[in-house]
Amino acid sequence: MNEQVDVVVIGLGPGGEYAAGTLAESGLEVVGVEAELVGGECPYWGCVPSKMMIRAGNTLAETRRVSALAGHADVTPDWGRVADRIRDEATDDWNDQVAADRLAAKGGRLVRGRGRLTGPRQVTVGERVLQARRGVVLATGSRPRIPPVPGLAATPYWTNRDAMAAKELPTSMLVLGGGAIGVEVAQVFARFTCRVTVVEGQDRLLSQEEPESGELAAQALRADGVTVLTGLRARQVSHDGTEFTVFLEGSAEPLRAERLLVAAGRYSELADLGVETVGLDPAARIVPTDGRMRAAEGLWAVGDITGHGAFTHVSTYQAQIAVRDILDRPGPDADYRALPRVTFTDPEIAAVGLTERQARQRGLRVRTAVVPSSSSTRGWIHGPGGEGFIKLVEDSDRGVLVGATSAGPAGGELLYGLNVAVHAEVPVERLQNMIYTYPTFHRAIEPALAALR
Repeated sequence: MNEQVDVVVIGLGPGGEYAAGTLAESGLEVVGVEAELVGGECPYWGCVPSKMMIRAGNTLAETRRVSALAGHADVTPDWGRVADRIRDEATDDWNDQVAADRLAAKGGRLVRGRGRLTGPRQVTVGERVLQARRGVVLATGSRPRIPPVPGLAATPYWTNRDAMAAKELPTSMLVLGGGAIGVEVAQVFARFTCRVTVVEGQDRLLSQEEPESGELAAQALRADGVTVLTGLRARQVSHDGTEFTVFLEGSAEPLRAERLLVAAGRYSELADLGVETVGLDPAARIVPTDGRMRAAEGLWAVGDITGHGAFTHVSTYQAQIAVRDILDRPGPDADYRALPRVTFTDPEIAAVGLTERQARQRGLRVRTAVVPSSSSTRGWIHGPGGEGFIKLVEDSDRGVLVGATSAGPAGGELLYGLNVAVHAEVPVERLQNMIYTYPTFHRAIEPALAALR
């Protein structure tokens, strides 16, 4: 069956759903193609359920800090309440009818199935061929990267999806990977009395961020009873029906646990998308795009597959640009200088722009500063749970910030001002002469600016 439409969107995660809905509202005939759940990873297995878990774990941690601040409190963790909230409030028991109805209400049509490019502006879903007059938007996201560790593929390992859907927590768990997903889940599960060990092949956690961020994450996890092993890689995995056994390179003593969570990053699979039919490389890791999110004639790409990070905010940002281009509306090109990201551990670790290492690798003359959260009065007042820091990275030739990290209570919220400074290239001299509200956490930015050297 052949159909003529205006736009086909393959993949209805956050970016794809936004593009399909907005284009349909503009009056175009839009078909959204989705093989799984409308809404994608974020609302069902990522951002939303994980933050519900984190919120619950943080309340337990705060209760345990009462004795140092306010008296005495006892708390008994109950994972069932967390699992019920994720099922009932976040995911509708992993039912996407609300999201599907939302797309329909905007005028879009949903086709369930796996879409594949079969030529310029052409998408095939099963026996259906969709020919797009204006073009196609690729928004197919990413999937968990499973490292080629001998024995791993034959075991019932978990990915983030299994962790988010867990009705009961294991008594013990090994986590392969010390990135954002690994450390967030490790901390939450530990706070609910699961014995957790994190194994990271790099020499520190959060290896893509500042070294200080990795050190803080390790300190926070260890404070919650997590065993953190860095600079080690799994060389063999087995499962005996009850327990996992993981052998590490350079160690004769294996690790054992009831569950194994693989959190070794994510990747996009282009080979099954038919990108070769429009002149793209199916063996490539990403779909390259220009500033308008164009990947080829009549083809736009947004989200994880563009290689700018597996973040909902990047996907929707890119979708906004693609929509403007498809509708021939004015607006700026994509700009990733101030790309923000947050690891929602306790304390939160947020960053924007370049790390110090990245800035130096680009040949910039750099000045940096690191000050503890306690350098602000609010940070000192906060007491237990207030660990953190502000780090600034300045391009000293231009006198502007090119990167920053805000780690500590509400570190993600504190990042906003630094995000603006990096994006707008506000002169450091101007930032140094601002009025900073007292007493707030963000006031720690002031001594950090003064300490740049």
